[in-house]
Amino acid sequence: MNSKVFMIVRILLGLFVLFFGLNKFFHFMAMEEMSTEAGAYFGALSSAKVITLVAVIEIVAGLALIFNKFGALLALILMSISVNAVLFHATLEPGSIAGALILLVLNIIVLYGYKDKYSDLLN
Repeated sequence: MNSKVFMIVRILLGLFVLFFGLNKFFHFMAMEEMSTEAGAYFGALSSAKVITLVAVIEIVAGLALIFNKFGALLALILMSISVNAVLFHATLEPGSIAGALILLVLNIIVLYGYKDKYSDLLN
């Protein structure tokens, strides 16, 4: 992959997750109304402080990807959040799946860009 394209995608993903991670703390974006099932699931995650953990991981991953420090590691960790976001939206809130799909696609591209870093793990 072209290094400039990879850098742009890496920074875009970093800004994307940093923005949404900070939003979980500061609520500068209004939340859309959710279905009853999605609200119950999200409420359970919030009461168990899982959303706080996800926000911290997103903020750390965003900063790591923007500054290219430990980006390969945090892109792997971020993949679990990306897949969970897509599954949440696909099953409970299909109308608002676009952002989760963008997150997943950007994450896959960044993982591909870091493929050389994972060679020892895959052997």
